[in-house]
Amino acid sequence: MGGNMDPKLERREHYKVSRRIPTRWRDNDVYHHINNVIYYEFFDTVINGYLMDAGGLDFSGGDSVGFAVETHCQFLKPISFPEEVDACLRVGVLGNSSVRYEIGIFKADEVEPAAIGYFVHVFVDRLTRQPARIDGRLREAMEALLP
Repeated sequence: MGGNMDPKLERREHYKVSRRIPTRWRDNDVYHHINNVIYYEFFDTVINGYLMDAGGLDFSGGDSVGFAVETHCQFLKPISFPEEVDACLRVGVLGNSSVRYEIGIFKADEVEPAAIGYFVHVFVDRLTRQPARIDGRLREAMEALLP
């Protein structure tokens, strides 16, 4: 599953963790569905929430920070307020200083995704901005999400 996400094959059970996120009134656009940019907020919420909870990510004072270098989202069916979504997460590829998270956005309790996508972080030293090895508890949390 690492590099190629086929929307016809993706199912909720392919992901390791999930975070329920309520939509908000302001998330709807003029077409009465969740605006495309909000999906990236869902991505950020499930990724960073998991990294803080399971990996001990210290985004404000840690030695390294994850920079988003590539993102992608494929929209499969609309979601509208007041629906809740489950942002589901796995790791597709884990390198020394980079990670590709794969995300499925599901309407609450549905098995087929409303959207799928990925998000690539490169971790860098907070001060020098040079690539930094992902290690310790953070790496263990990412490894737990590998297929």
